[in-house]
Parts: sequence; structure tokens; C-alpha cells
Amino acid sequence: MLRLKTSDARKLTGARRTGRRAYFGVLATGVMGLLMTGAMQAQSSTSSSTTQTSPTTTTTTTVPIANSKIALAALPTYDNKYEIYGGLNFMNFQAGQSLPKRMNLGGGEVLGTYWLPGDHWFTRDIGLAANYRIDAGTTPVFANAGITQPNSTGGTGINNRPLVYLNTFMGGVQYRTRYKNQYAALNFHAYGGASHGTFNYSFRNLVVPIAQAYASTGLYSNRTSPIAAVGASLDFNRSKNWAIRVSPDLIFEHFGTETREFFSISAGVVYRIGKEK
Repeated sequence: MLRLKTSDARKLTGARRTGRRAYFGVLATGVMGLLMTGAMQAQSSTSSSTTQTSPTTTTTTTVPIANSKIALAALPTYDNKYEIYGGLNFMNFQAGQSLPKRMNLGGGEVLGTYWLPGDHWFTRDIGLAANYRIDAGTTPVFANAGITQPNSTGGTGINNRPLVYLNTFMGGVQYRTRYKNQYAALNFHAYGGASHGTFNYSFRNLVVPIAQAYASTGLYSNRTSPIAAVGASLDFNRSKNWAIRVSPDLIFEHFGTETREFFSISAGVVYRIGKEK
């Protein structure tokens, strides 16, 4: 009886092992079948085969299908004539000559580039660029009170973090370096132009002269001043025409009595269009 039970147990254990092996065998076969089916479908979508049989030889001819939808994405060739960039921008800034603290501006940037034609080393990788940026943010100012009319909430004084915004127009050049491939490209740029700053946006219902309001807060008055940007950009290619760009800048501005330097960075999308003849 003991031998019979042991034998039955062994048979049961062996059956379980066999069942497991069969299960994994079926699973593996199914996976291989799916892979082979996908490969066959891919092959059949890109080519068609015809077989000719003669008494002595068998010949198989593969003919590509003209309207095949399966193909590798086109690689960037950097022979585009135009380039458009749009992204979000961050910049630090100082909204007054004597303000002790800087502010942060956020906004957007649009850049258009025309790449010069020709094979000469000086023009082959040079692009003429036009750049527009709009940035806005709130800034700390000097403590002030009582220079606006009391309102229904009983408030007096200008907001101690008034809104400031800049509209900036610049032109310049881009240089596409030799450090580029199908994955990424490194560019350098230099732009110059003018920026119009609006600093009195938060001034409302003043009961003092506007000049006194500027003096009380420490803000610049509204003005247009020279500005320049020098920096680089790194493009991560998604296809021949599309790329993701990260672009840091060193900003030079002259809103006050001296030239000051600030940091800026933007990130967005590049679209390349046209082709050099």
C-alpha cells in the first residue's frame, strides 16, 4: 500500500511537472508565433514575392511595394533653408537702479532663422535671425504707503510686488557648429536690439505725482533701452524637421545708468522647413 501511494505521488508530481512544461511550452510557442506573424506581416507590407517553378529550377523574385507605410524615419540633413523656434522663457532682472533684490520674469520666445546658401565655410553654417520675447513678473520694491486712493477694501499704497513686463525685439546671427549628427546639434548665437519696459502697470488712482511714485518704489520709469543676448542652443532631433531645443543666454541690458548682466534660458520646439537648392 505504501509503495502504491508513493508511486501515485510520484506520478502526480510528474504530471504536475509535465503540465507546467506543457504550459510554458504553449506560452513560448504562442510568443514565437506572434513574433513570426509580426515579422511576416512587416515583410509582406514592404515587399511582394513571386515564385516561378520550372522542372529543374525554382526562382523567387521579391518586388518592393511602392506605397509601403513601414519605413525608417528620415534623418536630419541640416540642409534646411528656414527654421522656426517657439518656446517658454525664464529670465532674471532688476526693475530699478537701486532695488536691492532681483526679480524673475517668465514668458515666451519666437525665433525665425534664414540659413545663408552656399558652400563657403563662412556662409554655409551662418543664419540670419529675428527674435521676439515677452516676459512678465512681479518685483519687490521699496516699502511705500499712502500714495494711492483708498479703495472699497481699505487698501492704501502701491502693491509691494508690482507687475513689470518687457517686450524685446532683437536681430542677429546663428552659427551651426560641426558638432551635429542625427541625434543632436550644437549652435551658437548673438542678438542685439531694444526692449521696452512697462513699470507702472500697478500704479492706479495716484494721489501723488507719478515721479514721486517712481521714487517711492524705486522702479524705473517706462522706457525703451538697448539689450543683447549671447548664448548657445542644443537641439535634440526627433525627426528630419522637428527638434527639441534648450537655449541658455547671457543678457546685457542698459535700462539704468550702467550695463548689467542677467541669465536667461528657454526651452521649446524647432521646425525646419525648405531646402537649399
